[in-house]
Amino acid sequence: MIDHTGVAVSDFEKSKSFYRETLAAIGYELILEFPASVTGSENVAGFGEGGKPDFWVASGLPNKPPIHIAFRVSSRGVVDAFYKAALAAGGRDNGPPGLRPHYHPNYYGAFVHDPDGHNIEAVCHEG
Repeated sequence: MIDHTGVAVSDFEKSKSFYRETLAAIGYELILEFPASVTGSENVAGFGEGGKPDFWVASGLPNKPPIHIAFRVSSRGVVDAFYKAALAAGGRDNGPPGLRPHYHPNYYGAFVHDPDGHNIEAVCHEG
């Protein structure tokens, strides 16, 4: 089981804003933030729900190649809301909400690129 993951980003404030707005649509919030003076190397922001950050954004050189992160959500409506929020926050379309039956019959997902080109997805596996 994965406890947490994250991405390195070139513009910490811009990406933190993008993720704050985008992930709010799936029930995530900014839970913790530490400056480089505390971490010893980079600024970090932790997003999650229920007081537990499980997705981190860190300042630095963006991951190469860009990372793909998929957030599992409870409904197709949440996938739609994620996509709309991501585009409004400055994300770039990488696949609008819809079924992806080549994965399985109920795979409903949406894909966006964050400011550094990371492929961020919301997916619902329910019918």
